[in-house]
Amino acid sequence: MDRNRKIIQTSIVGIAVNLVLVIFKMIVGLMANSIAIILDAVNNMGDALSSIITIIGTKLAGKAPDKKHPYGYGRIEYLTSVLIAVIVLMAGLTSVRESADKILHPQAASYSVVSLVIIAVAVVAKFVCGRYVKAVGEKIHAQSLVASGSDAFFDSVLSFATLVAAVVNMFWQVSLEGILGLVISLIIIKAGVEMLLETLNSIIGERIDSELTEKLKEKVNSYGEVRGTYDLTLHNYGPTKLIGSVHIEVEDDLTARDIHRLTRQITMDVYLEFGIVLTVGIYAANTSDEKVMAVRKYLEQLVGKYSEILQMHGFYADLENQSITFDLIVDFKADVQKIKEDVLAKLREKYSEFTFDVVLDSDYSD
Repeated sequence: MDRNRKIIQTSIVGIAVNLVLVIFKMIVGLMANSIAIILDAVNNMGDALSSIITIIGTKLAGKAPDKKHPYGYGRIEYLTSVLIAVIVLMAGLTSVRESADKILHPQAASYSVVSLVIIAVAVVAKFVCGRYVKAVGEKIHAQSLVASGSDAFFDSVLSFATLVAAVVNMFWQVSLEGILGLVISLIIIKAGVEMLLETLNSIIGERIDSELTEKLKEKVNSYGEVRGTYDLTLHNYGPTKLIGSVHIEVEDDLTARDIHRLTRQITMDVYLEFGIVLTVGIYAANTSDEKVMAVRKYLEQLVGKYSEILQMHGFYADLENQSITFDLIVDFKADVQKIKEDVLAKLREKYSEFTFDVVLDSDYSD
C-alpha cells in the first residue's frame, strides 16, 4: 500500500478512537468533578487534532516535485511535527494552570462504578491504539506516527494512574486530583519538548544512521573493481527521500568505459535496494610505482600517530607534475589547521621532490 495512504488511514483510526474517548471522559470527568479525567480528555482531543494535522501534512508532503521545489515537498512532514509539538506544549501549559488551581482550591470528586469501568475501558483502548499506530509508523518510517503511537501508549499509563486515583478517592476519600493533574501536565510538556527537539534535529541535519551507512558501504564495496568507499554523505528531503554522494577508489588503469559501467551499476543497484539517489565519484589509486607506494606507506604511518585524524583516503600521485593529493578526516574538536600543517611539514621534509595538497573532509558518517 502507498505510504502516504497508510499514514492517512492510520491517522483516521487514531482520530476516531480519540474522539470517542474525549466524549466519554468529558462526561465522566464532569459528572465526577474530576480535573484529572477532564485534562485526560483534553489530552485526547489534542491527540485527535494532531492526527488531523498529520493527515494535512502528509497530503502536502506528497505533492510531486516542480520547478520551484525540484526535491519535492517531503520536508513538510517535519513542519507538521513541529506544529504538533507546539500544540502538545500548549496543552501541557494550560493543564498546569488548571491543576494548580485545583490544588489551591480543591473540590470533592464523586465517582461511580460505571465511571470507573469507562476509564478502565479507555485505558485498554488507548493502549491498543498506541501500539497499533507506533507499529505502523516504524514499519513505514513515519516519524509522526511513531510519536503519536508512543504518546498514546504513555497516555494509557496516565489514564491508568487516573483510575488508581479515582479508586483511592472512592474508598478512602483522599483526593489526589490536583496533584495527579499537575504530574500529567508536566509529563505532557516533557513529551512536547522531546518531540520538538527530535524534529528540529531532523531539520538541522543529523548524523547518518550508522547501521544504514554500514549497509551502504558494504553494498558499494561488494563490486570487484572497488578498493574502498569514502565520503558518504546523505541529505534528507523528507523521511523517505534521501539524496547523496560517495567516492569509490579504483585502480588508475581503468578506462572511462569501465568507470561509466561501474558507477551506473552502483547507482541503479543502490536505488533499487535502498531507495537512495546516490552520485558516485572516483578516486584513482596508483598501482605500479614503488616510490609512490613508499610515500603512501609513510603517510599512513604518520597519520596513525594522530588520534585526532580519523581517516586518510584519496591518495594519488601525479608523477608527471610530481604532485601528491590526499584527503584527511579530522575530529570536529581538533585544531584542524594545525594538524594539517604539521602533517604537510613532515611530508615535505622527507619527500621534498613532491608538492603535497591535502583536502580536509568532515566526519559526516561512520
